[in-house]
Amino acid sequence: MMNRRDLLSLSAMAAGALTLPVATLPGLTTAPGRKRHRLGLASYSYWHFREPRVSIETVIEKAGALGFDGVDILHRQMDLTEKAPLDTAGRTYLRRLKRHAFLHGVEVCCLSTHQSFVKPKAEDLTANVEHTKKCIEIAAELGCPCIRINTGSWGTSRDFNELMKNRGIEPVLPGFTEDDGFKWCIDGISRCLARAEELGVVLALENHWGLARTPEGLLRILDAIPSPWLGGLMDTGNFLEDPYEKLRQIAPRTVYVQAKTYFGGGEWYTLDLDYARIARLLAEANYTGYVTLEMEGREPADSAVPKSLALLRQAFQ
Repeated sequence: MMNRRDLLSLSAMAAGALTLPVATLPGLTTAPGRKRHRLGLASYSYWHFREPRVSIETVIEKAGALGFDGVDILHRQMDLTEKAPLDTAGRTYLRRLKRHAFLHGVEVCCLSTHQSFVKPKAEDLTANVEHTKKCIEIAAELGCPCIRINTGSWGTSRDFNELMKNRGIEPVLPGFTEDDGFKWCIDGISRCLARAEELGVVLALENHWGLARTPEGLLRILDAIPSPWLGGLMDTGNFLEDPYEKLRQIAPRTVYVQAKTYFGGGEWYTLDLDYARIARLLAEANYTGYVTLEMEGREPADSAVPKSLALLRQAFQ
């Protein structure tokens, strides 16, 4: 039992603590008013589209053990048939993943999906819209608040390796213009937004290859669709030249960040990114959301991911 003297003493200590600067309180090192970024782990960090595929369950377990806050699930890494409807078996699988994440102390913070809205044929554009709506439903089933979407590209490269060899630049389809591509993309994304709002899932458009390869391209699309259910996804590794100024341009519209690292050398290229500088430009834009690791190096993930986590913690936390 606490007596009156103990209570008065404790009250005095508490009152004194309230007069201290935040940084001097025990256990707190964050500057006043500065929110700690939550750190996520992209399942892509463990699987770069080469066999053997690493299961989502395994990535969830590793994320929990390492102390990540969330997991960003790569849709193509899941045990789901990409083009099939979301059936009972699929929903059961998703609920198992959600339970697995809960038991390992992480949340599903994003679902990284693939689609292309750069489609001259109406039926092809509609197919990609319907696929994206299905991905929104998958995210909702997982309790996930966000999906990564892409503009898609012109498809005039032989494969992704050729696209990377050309620094993400490819010719426009014969008979069309870039303006056509933007029109299709804006139309396709707009047709997904009602479903996104209905299920409470934010669409995060990545500065990926294709129409969003430049900050001007990404912002052109975002400016054309003024919706609270659409924002920008900043991938720190997708501006190959002069990255910091380009990242600064898109930072005010950013709702989610994927942070690349390249331990062991990159799969397609290597960037030496200054994450302290990136953290500053995000702070200037008042970004307080997730920063999620995408380790794209050739070093085995079991050693490269912990190194990457330490790097991001130092810069962002």
